[in-house]
Amino acid sequence: MTDLETIAADLYAGPPGDFVSSRNARAKEADDADLAARIKALRKPSVSAWVVNVFARERAPQLGEALRLAEELREAQADVDAVTLARLTRERRALTNRLASDAAALATARGERVTAATLEAVQQTISAAFFDASAAAAVASGRLVHELEPASEFPLDLAAVVGGGTPHAPEAPPVPVDEVRARRELRKAQSALHDAEQAHARAGRDLAAADRDVRDAANRSAQADARIARLEAELAAARAAVSAVRDEVTTAEDHQAQAADHAATTEKAVEAARRALDALAGDSA
Repeated sequence: MTDLETIAADLYAGPPGDFVSSRNARAKEADDADLAARIKALRKPSVSAWVVNVFARERAPQLGEALRLAEELREAQADVDAVTLARLTRERRALTNRLASDAAALATARGERVTAATLEAVQQTISAAFFDASAAAAVASGRLVHELEPASEFPLDLAAVVGGGTPHAPEAPPVPVDEVRARRELRKAQSALHDAEQAHARAGRDLAAADRDVRDAANRSAQADARIARLEAELAAARAAVSAVRDEVTTAEDHQAQAADHAATTEKAVEAARRALDALAGDSA
């Protein structure tokens, strides 16, 4: 840090009611006129900005870890589905609220009253740091002049929101290479598991549909077989009936022939009897 950044960080984390007097005193102590003028030009922070500054100063490792995790969440969002994205969003919101509550507790311990409006502004400022690297640098600097808005246009004009010079990107706690690789592999494994579970669920639905189709087809096949059996039984009965009728026709035809022969014979007998009668009648005359 430069001398101005160091002095500004001390002032912005000091008691807000003493800011102006402390700033003027530090400006008088400066040996360099230019430095003194730049110290005198530092603007008083808002209460919510001061709360964030105290937290950045007193809980720098915790804030740095949170910002690094937020960066990992931003990277992960491009590769996850809507359900996982919703879960990550809830986790980030919970982390934001927890950090804001910790910051408010530090401010309260220093005798400052933190209203609901101030707490909301602190939450918004930390949330902005989770969405943009320049906002993260501003928050981690501990030299905020006023709160940040998550919906602000990024990147931020750091000179307008940070006192004492443009801050550098926050230094995240070093992470062992093996841990980085493990987290990357864990995300890949979680994604692969999710894809496999989705594919298995689809396969289960397809199997259930196929089972229903098989049952329906088997029922229709059984119904068709039963109908065939009924039709075959009816056909066999019809064939037997036809055979019996044909036998009756043959018998009737035989009886018809016999009756015809008998009728012819009796007709001849009638004619012979008539002739005999006629002969007898002629003789008696």
